[in-house]
Parts: sequence; structure tokens; C-alpha cells
Amino acid sequence: MADGHPFERLTPDFVLHAIEAQGHLCDGRMLALNSYENRVYQIGREDAEPIIAKFYRPERWSDAALAEEHALCHEMAAADLPVVAPLRDSTGTSLFRHDEFRIALFPRRGGRAPELDRRENLQIMGRYLARMHTLGGGQNFQHRPQMTLEEDGEGSVKFVLEHCIPADLAAAYASLTTDIIALMRTRLAQIGTVNTIRVHGDCHAGNVLWRDDAPHFVDFDDARMAPAVQDLWMSLSGYPEEQRSQLDAILDGYEEFADFDYAELALIEPLRTLRMLHYAAWLGRRWDDPAFPQAFPWFNSQAYWERHILELREQFAALSEPFTAAGGNY
Repeated sequence: MADGHPFERLTPDFVLHAIEAQGHLCDGRMLALNSYENRVYQIGREDAEPIIAKFYRPERWSDAALAEEHALCHEMAAADLPVVAPLRDSTGTSLFRHDEFRIALFPRRGGRAPELDRRENLQIMGRYLARMHTLGGGQNFQHRPQMTLEEDGEGSVKFVLEHCIPADLAAAYASLTTDIIALMRTRLAQIGTVNTIRVHGDCHAGNVLWRDDAPHFVDFDDARMAPAVQDLWMSLSGYPEEQRSQLDAILDGYEEFADFDYAELALIEPLRTLRMLHYAAWLGRRWDDPAFPQAFPWFNSQAYWERHILELREQFAALSEPFTAAGGNY
């Protein structure tokens, strides 16, 4: 491997050669799409519509884990769910290799950002998520992780303390996150065991394309075993009362196709907290990737960490609110 970050090898010539090596005749057009964890390009072809090429981050996932991601997408597509699944070649292969990179190719699908401030759209989202979760509950992932307090919470905090946080803020961050982790552990113990299924895992509006009056789900890169509510809460935004109304609309559609365990609603704030902790650590873990300092120049600033601590204090307050499955915070 050449010196520097692996993604620095992805010059236009390298990318086009990699796609042509999979049997596609490129016309020289290449457009980099918005992606940081992986690298994603729209590639023009001489004899067909453009395709989308995803170059996976080296060493993040095993081949078996990527195969499980692809298999879930193909299962859903076969069930007429609006999922953009990777293309297969004549042998049924959907994960390709070029040098050290694993590559997946996808059909280009247009769409607009979902208007999730409209109740009918949230109901439609709920219906499709229920169908996806029914299928996702049919079997378990064997090679992809579960969301855990230890990995996503404690592991993220440990990394930030060791590699990221300014020295003068370390004590405040350490004390606050110790309290947050302890509170989440108590909250999770009170909730008890919940069912986990194969979920999208990162089902925010940026991974949903809206067209033909329906959502189309893309980028299952973070698919994992998690409770169903993981795919619901990221569609919520605004003030608590607005989020309650949005969640009611999603569940209204969801329960047309599947039962929902309302005990999972108590997981929303813990899941939101884990995402906040994980996101800060994710930025730090990816800082050697040249795209990250360019895209997130504020990350290693004093102001960012002061704001992050303030947001965690607010989240600690949200976690401390009493909760009942019949409504509680929501």
C-alpha cells in the first residue's frame, strides 16, 4: 500500500479503471457524491445509464459483514420494498475487489429529500419500516455488531479522553460522561430485555430518497442488530411536543403492518445519547482521512468541545426525565 491514507489512491483514473475492471465501459464522467465513511461516485457509462460506485473504507468491515448487508438489501428488494440494493454480476456476486478496495455498484436512483414535517409522509415511512422490520426479524446477523453501551458509549468516551478532548475540558467531560453512562446503565436495566432485529441502523433523512410518493432507502452501511425503534427515532426533529406528534404519525402507519413494542420508546433518549457520544469519537477516529479536516474544520476547536459538553448536559437532563411506555417524554 502506498504511503498516506488509502482513499488518497482514489484518483479519477484509478476509480474509472476499477469500474471498467468489473466489465463496465466508462465514458469518463465521474461525480463524487456526499459520503465520508466510504467514497461514493456516480460513474457515466458508454452503453448504459450511470451507476453508483461505493468504495468501502478498508478494514472497517469483514467480507462476511458486507455480504450480510448486501443479502439484507436483496431480501428487501425481492419483497418489493423500496430499497436500493447493490447490483449483481452474472455469477450473483455483488461485492467486488480492486487492489485493497471492496466495491459495490448500485443503480442510480433519483429522488428528493423527504418532507417529514407532513403527517402523511411520516405515516408512509412507518408503513414501510414495519414491513422492513418484519423481514429483518426473520433471521439474525452473525457478522455485524449490536449497538451496546460498552462499545458505542464507554468505548467512545475512552477514545475521546485519550485522543481528542482539550486538556482543560477533560475533567468536565470525564465527570459528565461518567454520570451519563451510569444513568443509561440504570435506565437500560429498568427497561430490561428488548427484541433486536436487523435494522437499517442509520435511517435519517439523508438516507431516504422520496419519489413516487414513497421513501426509497439507501446506504445500509450501518445495518446491525438493534431494537426496531432505532430506525424510527432519527426521523424525529424539533421540540419535544413536535417529536411526540411525529412519532405518533410514524407509529400510526407502522401498526398497520406490524405490532410495535411500546416499551422501546424508553430507549429513544439512550439511543440518541449513544449516537452523540459515538459521533464525536467517530470524527476523531477518522481524522487521518484527509476529507475529515477539510469537511469538519471545527472538530478540534475549543468551541466545538465546549458546545459538545453543553449538549451532553442537556441530554443528561433529558435522560433524567421520568418515562412511561404510554407516553413519557414522548
